[in-house]
Amino acid sequence: MPQLGVSVVEGTIVRWLAAEGDPVTADQPLCEIDTDKIVTEIPSPAGGTLTEILVGEGSTVEVGTVLGRVSTSSGQAGLRAGPVDSGRARTGLAAGARASSSPPARSAAADAPGATAPSPSMPVGGGAYHSPVVQRLAAEHGVDLARVTGTGAGGRVRKQDVLAAVDRPLHTESPYRPDEPEPAGQLSRMRRAIGVHMKRSLETAATCTTWMEADMSRVEAARREAKASSLLGLTALPIVARCAIDALAEHPALNATLEGERYTRHEAVHLGVAVSLGEDGLIVPVIRDAHALSVEGLGLAIRDLARRARKGQLTPDEVHDGTFTITNPGQFGSLMATPVINQPQVAILDLEAVVKRAIVITDDDGNDMIEIRPQTILGLSWDHRALDGAQAAQFLGAVRRRLERWGG
Repeated sequence: MPQLGVSVVEGTIVRWLAAEGDPVTADQPLCEIDTDKIVTEIPSPAGGTLTEILVGEGSTVEVGTVLGRVSTSSGQAGLRAGPVDSGRARTGLAAGARASSSPPARSAAADAPGATAPSPSMPVGGGAYHSPVVQRLAAEHGVDLARVTGTGAGGRVRKQDVLAAVDRPLHTESPYRPDEPEPAGQLSRMRRAIGVHMKRSLETAATCTTWMEADMSRVEAARREAKASSLLGLTALPIVARCAIDALAEHPALNATLEGERYTRHEAVHLGVAVSLGEDGLIVPVIRDAHALSVEGLGLAIRDLARRARKGQLTPDEVHDGTFTITNPGQFGSLMATPVINQPQVAILDLEAVVKRAIVITDDDGNDMIEIRPQTILGLSWDHRALDGAQAAQFLGAVRRRLERWGG
């Protein structure tokens, strides 16, 4: 199992693209691996014959696990751990997705002549080591890892073992059972993954939602001005993102993660932006160091990630390690929602549709009048374990204040 990204510790074999006994060429895609909604083709480390498949379809394994063996004229090549050039790795967003015909990155190295790849039953690293995924699940469910029997390489505890210890079904990244065919009409891998992530979030966080209405008159004026200046495509989302980032600097408690009882505030804002893939599902790519970007820079980054997400061109590292997330269902006309927190973050901001409403305006002399203004509802789902209602309201108020004063 290659190291497909800095944050990736395991992956699921979606399918093998070659069978045992098939002749293969160097860099020919041999199998597809799913790592949190990103499917990557793993190339052959050398030309020869695929003599053995060690990990079956549907199995979830840790980085470093030997997947199979390729016999060459000079010995054997094992499909094992090796760096992947994420810029060249071919990715897709659904099981069976195939990318362009450009050559994939080489992610495994051939063994020396005459050498054999290590058996998957051999220990990998220190026997007491537990991956971050395993540690997080154990902390969330109060599982003592010392009492869990591991089924991984060398007896290592895997996430399936932790979930079994709390009497829950396997994670949807590993929905298969040995010798059990997948039932007809089953949800797609991405839909199952979304379901598990969202259910786990609701079971883990003490989720509350706070809403606040904002006057978007200045934002809409800025958008009209940008369009007149040929800055086409400027939407409300990057402006809201910029206001949210500035509000996070004022209220850093929301730019944080909570894993078990470990609460961490982050100085940098790595902004997740939910992208709809239509019937295929939803994915949340991350804009690294979003605090350093202007509104125009945020707009370009959002468009780029959304475009590549829909084309299946994201890399595993681009969907991990966000510190705060924004979702924008308002682009489809919705007026109010209760977004689910993107674990292990502590809050997610929801941007709803900008619509014209009749509202009461008070002038400087205290006189009330009714005017028609473009309004939106900002929703914030937040984790009551890490935050209180006052903090949520103060943050939303800071976002609203910036939006209503935008450009002023």
